[in-house]
Amino acid sequence: MDSQPPEQAFPAAFSAHTSRFTRPLQQTYQTYLDKVTPFTTYRWIGTAVLLLIFMARILIAQGWYIVCYSLGIYLLNLFLAFLTPKFDPSLEQDDELESGGPSALPTKQDEEFRPFIRRLPEFKFWHSATRAISIAFVATWIQATDVPVFWPVLVVYWILLFTLTMRRQIQHMIKYRYIPFSFGKTRYARS
Repeated sequence: MDSQPPEQAFPAAFSAHTSRFTRPLQQTYQTYLDKVTPFTTYRWIGTAVLLLIFMARILIAQGWYIVCYSLGIYLLNLFLAFLTPKFDPSLEQDDELESGGPSALPTKQDEEFRPFIRRLPEFKFWHSATRAISIAFVATWIQATDVPVFWPVLVVYWILLFTLTMRRQIQHMIKYRYIPFSFGKTRYARS
């Protein structure tokens, strides 16, 4: 007899039953994501508008500051992952000292060129940021998420955190000589 034990039969049956309903939604969602992928500027404009609507909601409602602060910390974390290289030169330099191998980004003129690859690609950055802003916006309509806090302390703490982390990131960029953006870089014409 090939039957599953009762404790394993329920999750498998539940998963099979719910996938009938969720799979079409996931496919539709993925189709829309695939359609908006090439429109980088419009995607970011839409995200900026959504962020402005969220900020207006916070200002008008005079509450949900902890939700706003949490969103700010999450967006800062995403931005730092977007700015950092996938293969961190400081970690690889430590490995190089131990193993004697080459580093990922060139630090001298005669070293091999290696392109900048982000830890968090632009599309995933946009998708995660937009989803987080949407979730935070929905949270501002739930009374249980309106935790009373003294918001000036959160603002000062966030500005301090932003300043310190960006200073460290800029020092890292200067030390290992990489620029995470493509504007201002030399572009060569194809022959």
